[in-house]
Amino acid sequence: MGVRITKRLSVSLPPEMYEEIEQMAREESRTKSELIREAFRQYKFNQQWELLRRWGEETALRLGIQSDEDVERLAGCTRCADSDL
Repeated sequence: MGVRITKRLSVSLPPEMYEEIEQMAREESRTKSELIREAFRQYKFNQQWELLRRWGEETALRLGIQSDEDVERLAGCTRCADSDL
């Protein structure tokens, strides 16, 4: 017998959610597992995006960036400094 390359996970869902997943899987000709994997990938992406967004907000606050003009001004200063190298 071959080695399994996936792990099984048992999840409890409200009946309505389970029915929605089953219906969506049928409509899209996909398995429930595929839908759940995609949902997790999307959740993970959203979490990473949120971390990046928070970092951006904190950096903007630290640098006093309040507008697109501030970003352009700082980017221009960086380009000027780089051209001196």
